Amino acid sequence: MSPTPDPRPEPPREPDAFACCGNECGEACVWTIYQHAQRRYALELEAWQLRQLEQED
Repeated sequence: MSPTPDPRPEPPREPDAFACCGNECGEACVWTIYQHAQRRYALELEAWQLRQLEQED
């Protein structure tokens, strides 16, 4: 049986510079959402890298 595919996580796409409306939307701001996505991506990437190391053993 072949191993289950485990693709490397993809980083979130950065919003265009003009995507922010400038109305201080708080958690709904495209830049805040992007920052959350960046943190989630970093965690997913770290977990993926650990799985890759485990498969090498």
